[in-house]
Amino acid sequence: MATMQSNYVSTRAGVGGIIGLSVAASMFLMWLIYVKPTTQGYAQTFTFLPALNAVLNSLSAISICLGLFYIRKGNQQIHRRFMFAALIFSSLFLVSYVLNYSLRGDTHFLGTGLIRLVYFSILISHVFLSIIALPMVLVTVFFSLTERFNSHRRVARFTAPVWLYVSVTGVIVFLLQLIYPTSN
Repeated sequence: MATMQSNYVSTRAGVGGIIGLSVAASMFLMWLIYVKPTTQGYAQTFTFLPALNAVLNSLSAISICLGLFYIRKGNQQIHRRFMFAALIFSSLFLVSYVLNYSLRGDTHFLGTGLIRLVYFSILISHVFLSIIALPMVLVTVFFSLTERFNSHRRVARFTAPVWLYVSVTGVIVFLLQLIYPTSN
């Protein structure tokens, strides 16, 4: 009974810590996007960052799909490798995204008509779900690393599609910004 109780406490502490970290990260991003003034002079220097972000999101999406494929085939070892790769790509994306936003500022989408509605629908759902995805991904990884595989499976059923959606829509937003006019 003592072991079960200590696992419960460590699960509560782990998930609580993850939620706290996720809230802090989300608040930092809100500050970065809506409050912090853009660093002047770097907009033309780091023009490659949005493309890098799209590549990292693409690699994350591919890794998630392959991870799901291999777990359905029963290969946990390969599944873990691909999901770890997805976590690394998503983490690198987050660093690159923060760097891009702090150095280059916001990108204003200038497309008009139906495409503007499509763009903002995708962007808003992407942003909202990315805020939710962060703690979901971290909790799912926590359950895996602490070998709570029943909890891992239960949470992962919801985490994987949200994480995949966020990764794919990040690429779509980039492509729409590439095709239609934008300004910094």
